[in-house]
Amino acid sequence: MNDRQNQRLTRIAEALRQTGALRIREASDLLGVSEMTVRRDIAACDGLFRYLGGYIVKGREAPDSAFYVFDREKETHLDGKRAACALAAGFIEPRDTIFIDCGTTLPHLARLIPGDWRITLVCYALNVSTIVCDNPNITLILLGGVYQPSSASFAGAESLEMLKRIGINKAFLSAGGIDADHGASCSNFHEVPIKREAMHRAVRKYLVADASKFGKVRPAFFAALDEFDGIITDAAVDADTRARFAAGAPPLLIGGPGV
Repeated sequence: MNDRQNQRLTRIAEALRQTGALRIREASDLLGVSEMTVRRDIAACDGLFRYLGGYIVKGREAPDSAFYVFDREKETHLDGKRAACALAAGFIEPRDTIFIDCGTTLPHLARLIPGDWRITLVCYALNVSTIVCDNPNITLILLGGVYQPSSASFAGAESLEMLKRIGINKAFLSAGGIDADHGASCSNFHEVPIKREAMHRAVRKYLVADASKFGKVRPAFFAALDEFDGIITDAAVDADTRARFAAGAPPLLIGGPGV
């Protein structure tokens, strides 16, 4: 790369430290160059940044960054996440409009959508959108806003305004904590308005989480458990938890071996 490219990439890096993501046209205006020049710079930066869905986002991350924590979480409780999502996939029907939440569990659900089904999928997470964006049968609605590295998702007023105009058949929500008394919670407060609006717009709402999330409370509460039509988890959920949900609402739906 030449000196001018290095200078432009340095300015992009400074902007991303403030916002987490940058629209391609915003980068063009910031640098005083064409969008094509910005694209060429990103292509030549050896993975330092990525161009994705009209946004520039960070590529390589330092080990102590939010992306590192997020990437590490992707590798935990994989069997449970896959078992829960395999069961959740059974609730999707052809021509549904579905909402898939952010996090490290529900990308497994996105991978299970049959490739020949006509589906409209609403999401605000990069790790979900990149799974389905090449499927010509899926109409992808990616909610915009400011990029949030802690959950690889977008958030902002424009996300909510778009979501308010969409009818959803089924919403699949993720959680970092599920407690019988304190409800469903997550670690990121920016997720809460989008989760709440998706639940409001949906005909049916499912909480999808592996068994490790039960008995935990995260700082950002977003729903009481009786607001869901079902809580979908895996067979590792313990006997006490099963007993607590046996006679109440919502039903506890358990997927995977050992059910």
